[in-house]
Amino acid sequence: MIENSDDKIVTIFGGSKCKHDSEEYLAAIELGHRLAEAGFTICTGGYLGVMEAASRGAREAGGRVFGIVMNQFKSEPNRYLTDKVATNHFYDRLQNLITRSVGFVAFRGGMGTVTEISLVWNKLQTRVLDRRPLVLVGDCWRDVVDAWRTHLVVSDDDLAFLDFAHDAEEAAKIIIEKSKGVVVQHV
Repeated sequence: MIENSDDKIVTIFGGSKCKHDSEEYLAAIELGHRLAEAGFTICTGGYLGVMEAASRGAREAGGRVFGIVMNQFKSEPNRYLTDKVATNHFYDRLQNLITRSVGFVAFRGGMGTVTEISLVWNKLQTRVLDRRPLVLVGDCWRDVVDAWRTHLVVSDDDLAFLDFAHDAEEAAKIIIEKSKGVVVQHV
């Protein structure tokens, strides 16, 4: 076990393909930095893009960073990780990203990010996870969620599990406030 019961871990999701000068990359650096300064450990998928940016921001603030990596991936994890957890299967990786965290933040990404958000959201809806914040950062998410609501069965109760943030500062404030009192059972 790489964490102890005092760790307050926040998992950050987002695209692996964003460039170093993209809005998502810069915002993820800021969020990682703000959360590390507030005493949180950052957890990501461990590779490039938003994962690297959040890891970088946390490390530059003196924070701890977990990377949940896949043994099958040929690429190297980003250099900002302090700890790695290697998994063999996608579901194990997702479980590791989710079960240890007091909150979640998602930046714009691709289908991997949508999969991660969907699984967290579903676990919150079905009470497999106790209530904790799921923050969607950036203007794109309202349109995406509106489309889901229009074309899928998504209720007001379902939407109550989501928080929307315009930027990293707002996302950090939501995580800091709404994660108070969240207790994670470490397995």
